[in-house]
Amino acid sequence: MIITKTPFRISFCGGGSDMEDFYKEHGGCVLSTTINRYVYLIVHPYFEKGHTVLKYSENELVDNLHDIHHSIFRCVLRDMNINGVEITSTADIPSGTGLGSSSSFTVGLLHTMYCYQGKYVSKARLAEEACETEIEKLGAPIGKQDQYAAAFGGLNFITFRPNGTVGVEPLIAHKKTLGKLQENLVMFYTGLKHDANKILSEQKSNISQKAKAENLQRMCELAHVMKDSVEKGQLEDFGSILDESWQKKRELAGSISNSYIDDLYECAMKNGAMGGKLLGAGGGGFLLFYCPREKQPRLAQALNLETFPFSFEYDGSSVVYIGDKYWEEN
Repeated sequence: MIITKTPFRISFCGGGSDMEDFYKEHGGCVLSTTINRYVYLIVHPYFEKGHTVLKYSENELVDNLHDIHHSIFRCVLRDMNINGVEITSTADIPSGTGLGSSSSFTVGLLHTMYCYQGKYVSKARLAEEACETEIEKLGAPIGKQDQYAAAFGGLNFITFRPNGTVGVEPLIAHKKTLGKLQENLVMFYTGLKHDANKILSEQKSNISQKAKAENLQRMCELAHVMKDSVEKGQLEDFGSILDESWQKKRELAGSISNSYIDDLYECAMKNGAMGGKLLGAGGGGFLLFYCPREKQPRLAQALNLETFPFSFEYDGSSVVYIGDKYWEEN
């Protein structure tokens, strides 16, 4: 038996610039961190040879890998020609909540399957192959930030170059600064889920519009400013940068926000928050705010939403357990 865990992420600034239609012309960048909430994958040989069993929100039992309903499972297992296994997936949060769950799952599945074959692959390769699986093979209208965040882990400044290569730069900041940053960040669950692909498809189609492209360029500038503020320990600017970036993001597509989200955001800003954003593609999921710790009780009372405790995570996709070796040598 092999067990892996792969973290979810929160993106602070630059989201959307990781889509090819934008970065191939302008270059892109994102400041994000992974958190201590994970998708877990467990694999072991299935006792009835020739059958493959998949357990996630649904259960599947197939004889032919082409018959798998779950698109990511089907793509990865078929490409790697792995059958006769039982794979169970469970996660700390549901999908559609803006924490990059689909890409974390893809990275984790690739990692697990390589381990099952007795192969080591780098974090960069896991991220690259996850992008290839989701974007090129399955045609998802998404960017590259989630795959690299999940694979590498940590608080990173991720750069998307016009030639398609990606750079991952860990932020170098004082321990006290990182502690204060984490202390002043608070998340709330809106109770809404979203269809990320639908929202991102609209956003992708809008990138060609000059005003939308200029918004993304400004968001990239803000990501650089935010990076500098953290590395210099100047967190008093963090909230205002987060706020400006969210206002720019709201304009990228009509479905990113709605009246309910806007009302919650306005309420938060009147009750101690210095800035915030809706995580992920938009439309629902989690609201993140930068709010001094002493004002967070007031903020929570005003919003009347469930808080979601978290802490920063620095390992990325990792192996939790590996049993005795049972695979065949290649």
